[in-house]
Amino acid sequence: MGIPESFTVRYLGGPSALLNYGGVTILVDPTFDPPGEHPVGERVLTKTAGPALSADQVGPVDVVLLSHDQHPDNLDRGGRDYVDTARLVLSTRSAEQRLGGAVLGLPNWVSQEFDRPEGGVAVVTGVPALHGPEGSEPVTGEVTGFVLTGQGLPTVYISGDNASLDRVREIADRYAPVDVALLFAGGARTVVLDYAYLTLTSEAAAEAAAILQAGAVVPLHFEQWAHFSEGAEQLAAAFAAAGLSDRLRLLKLGESAGF
Repeated sequence: MGIPESFTVRYLGGPSALLNYGGVTILVDPTFDPPGEHPVGERVLTKTAGPALSADQVGPVDVVLLSHDQHPDNLDRGGRDYVDTARLVLSTRSAEQRLGGAVLGLPNWVSQEFDRPEGGVAVVTGVPALHGPEGSEPVTGEVTGFVLTGQGLPTVYISGDNASLDRVREIADRYAPVDVALLFAGGARTVVLDYAYLTLTSEAAAEAAAILQAGAVVPLHFEQWAHFSEGAEQLAAAFAAAGLSDRLRLLKLGESAGF
């Protein structure tokens, strides 16, 4: 799994995580608001807990990886303020059009390189994601995932709000075995698609881990919002049922893990 501690992830809550990948600092899906309600059209998403770190405590990073901008559980008001001052944000092409500034759309299978402090490069590649069942993109919008690679570094998959195991199989065809998978889980459901799953269920997350031949799985986006239907208990049970308990790294709020 690469050299020791060449990759660290700190769980900030919801979809947000602070990564250090071979010396390149990365923030995933910034959400910094306190608990409260977030209107989305005619419905409301309710945030039930705040982040482990404030935006000021996180400070500047080399790059923000933003799975999508159209839903406040992945980019809330505090997250938008952070993105407005970021050096570089890699996201969808539609996010680039809507947000402008430092936001750069990263199409599927297109890569961006980052110089590492001690030499060499870290590579971020955009990969497919689908925020719901097949055919849901006109309703839920464009979403992306990411894969991190680099010489002497672990291969890391960041799913974003992907609910499709077929998309996971596409990624596995190119990158498996994956050393670490950051899987957005929680089985998110809202009225918008008649309560169809918009992200991976716990069972699907375990299946995704098997498809990817993941050495370790760090779940994100499975708590702190009321529209999640499954949490840590269901994740642990699903991975146990699949015989993958040794792969699962359920982090507590603010906790870090190194790989």
